[in-house]
Amino acid sequence: MWWKKIASDDQNQLAQATLEQLGCDGINIDIEQLLPYQGKASLLNLAPKKAVQGHLSGNYLARTKGRGMEFDEVRHYQTGDDIRAIDWRVTARTGKTHTKLFREEVERPVLIATDLGQSMFFGSKLLFKSAQACHIAALVAWHAKKRGDRVGGLVFNEQQHQELKPRSRQNGVLHYLHTLEELHQQGLAHWQQELPSSQTYFIENCNRLAQLAKPGSLVYLITDGNHFNEEVLRPLAKVSRHCELVICQVNDPLEFTLPQSKQKTSVAITDGSQKQQLLLGDQQTAQRYQDKAMLTNKLKQQLYQQAGARVIHFSAGDSVEHQLKSGIETWIR
Repeated sequence: MWWKKIASDDQNQLAQATLEQLGCDGINIDIEQLLPYQGKASLLNLAPKKAVQGHLSGNYLARTKGRGMEFDEVRHYQTGDDIRAIDWRVTARTGKTHTKLFREEVERPVLIATDLGQSMFFGSKLLFKSAQACHIAALVAWHAKKRGDRVGGLVFNEQQHQELKPRSRQNGVLHYLHTLEELHQQGLAHWQQELPSSQTYFIENCNRLAQLAKPGSLVYLITDGNHFNEEVLRPLAKVSRHCELVICQVNDPLEFTLPQSKQKTSVAITDGSQKQQLLLGDQQTAQRYQDKAMLTNKLKQQLYQQAGARVIHFSAGDSVEHQLKSGIETWIR
């Protein structure tokens, strides 16, 4: 590929060393690549960032007070309080009736929606965006399992989708990882055959996600955002009203900045349907390219905000572990 010819020997050696550490070639996905993320679960923090709306028993403390397993505080007795919750020791000590308050524990399923559409099968430096999406999904799934959450979600591409109801323990994670492997292989085969890409698959699967997400869930949507538009806002806004929605936007470095070249070189590029020529090594061309990319990304961020999502940016040009450890990934509220 032409970008590999332009990259320096040092960059190529670093990329090769990283791929060896990840145990992959940057394009294909298998279960062996995703299992090691079980030992890296501490890289993430899935603690709720907003009030949980569910009402089932589980591992998280709701912000509404009532009878439950976790003691919260003592306050003056009020009309309507359950007399069984009266704190007789404090009442005897103060001479005024006090009652105990508890925080109810609620369960929070973790749903992971992974976009493996054709636009995700692109990479210029290290991994295909689709491969990076699988790595991110594996890390989220293993961390959820470590916290005792049930794991489920949706894996989809233009040809098919698979819904996975939240399941507890390791079985839920492994089921999801095997589904990632299966649909990634299918998507890669269609990419290699250069089959036409559907323009409606993304909105259809966002609607499915809105139906699948129960109130109180933590929902991760992993995508490059290339199919994000006004039509997608309705189902995702529905999700964010009752759940915590986090969008992981996966991009390739080449989507923002053209590679540097010491001499002017004309290259042909295509998005699968349209072709055009780019002149590398030309400062004006590079600046126009970057300005257009930044504008497109800014519009995506505005849509994410309207959907009520929290956003994390990941690059396909570096490992997930390195980005999280070094703080390279960007969080946006």
